[in-house]
Amino acid sequence: MAKSKKEKNQAISKEKLLHMHKLMCDIRNFDDKVNYMVKRGQVPGMTHFSVGEEAANVGAVAALSDGDFITSNHRGHGQTIAMEIDLNEMMAEIMGKATGTCKGKGGSMHIADLDKGNLGANGIVGGGMGIAIGAALTQKMKKTGKVVICFFGDGAVNEGSFHETLNMASIWKLPVIFYSINNLYGISTPISKVINIDYNYKRAASYGIPGHFIEDGNDLLAVYEKFVELVDYVRAGNGPVLVESITYRWYGHSTSDPGKYRTKAEVDEWKKKDPILKYKNDLISKGLATAEELDAINAKSMESVEASVKFAMESPEPSLESAYEDIFAD
Repeated sequence: MAKSKKEKNQAISKEKLLHMHKLMCDIRNFDDKVNYMVKRGQVPGMTHFSVGEEAANVGAVAALSDGDFITSNHRGHGQTIAMEIDLNEMMAEIMGKATGTCKGKGGSMHIADLDKGNLGANGIVGGGMGIAIGAALTQKMKKTGKVVICFFGDGAVNEGSFHETLNMASIWKLPVIFYSINNLYGISTPISKVINIDYNYKRAASYGIPGHFIEDGNDLLAVYEKFVELVDYVRAGNGPVLVESITYRWYGHSTSDPGKYRTKAEVDEWKKKDPILKYKNDLISKGLATAEELDAINAKSMESVEASVKFAMESPEPSLESAYEDIFAD
C-alpha cells in the first residue's frame, strides 16, 4: 500500500527537514542582500535572482546523493546555494574578488563549484544542456552510478540545444534529468505566447522519454518527493526524463528589469504563495518543528550572509597577472 503524503514527510529526518529550510533561507537572504548591494553600486555586472523559486531549487537538489552533478543557468544562485557552496566564496565571486569561487573572473552568471558537483552556471540560454549530457555520458561510460540534473528556465525550451540534447540523451539512455523551472516569463514574454501546448513537459513524448509535472513548484516537499522518484529512475539506467515545475520569480528578469510587463496584483498574488512561509507553516502544523526553531535558523542564515559580505569586502581584487592564468589546462 502506498504511503500517504503525511507518512512520507514523517519518513524524512527532522535534520533534513530543517536543513532544507536553512537552504531556502540562505537563498532568500543572500539574493535580497545582493539586490540591496546592486542598487548601491557594490556589485559589478548583471545579476539574476532566485527569490520566489527557493523550493523549486532546494527540493530538486535535496534528492541527489554525494557525487551527483548539476548544470545551472543564469538564474543560478538558488541551485548553487542548494548545492551548499561556501557563501563567502560565492559572495566574493559576485563582487569580482580574487577569493571568489572562480577567482573573481566569472561573476554572478558563471559561478561553479566542481568539488560540490556544480559544473557551472551559464549566461547562454540553454548553454548548460550540452555540458549536462557530456557529464552524463561520462557517468555512463565510467559506470559511476551518478546522475546529472540540468536546470533551465521556460525560456530555454525553444532553443535548438534543448531539442538536440534531449534527442541525444534519449537515444543513448543517459542518466540526466532535464528540469524546466517555469516561472511563466522568458524575460518579458509570457511562455503562453511562444509555445502552442499547455506545458513544456509534454515535449518529452517527442523524444520517447517520460515527462513529469510538478504543479506547485512552491511546495518544497512535493518537489523533493518527485525528484526522489526521478533520481531513482534515472540512476537505475532507464535513461533521461523531462520534468517541469511551476513557480514565480518575485523580481524582474535581472537587475536591469523593473518588470513593468507584470501587474502589481499578479506579483502580490504570487507572493502570497511564498515557498518559505508555506514550508514553515507546514512543518509547524504537522508538529515537525517549532516557530522558534525555524526563526532561529533564519536568523543564523542572515548572520552568515552578512559575514559573507564582510569577507568579500575585505578580499583583494584580482591581480592583472591573473588575467593570463587558468586559460589552458596544465
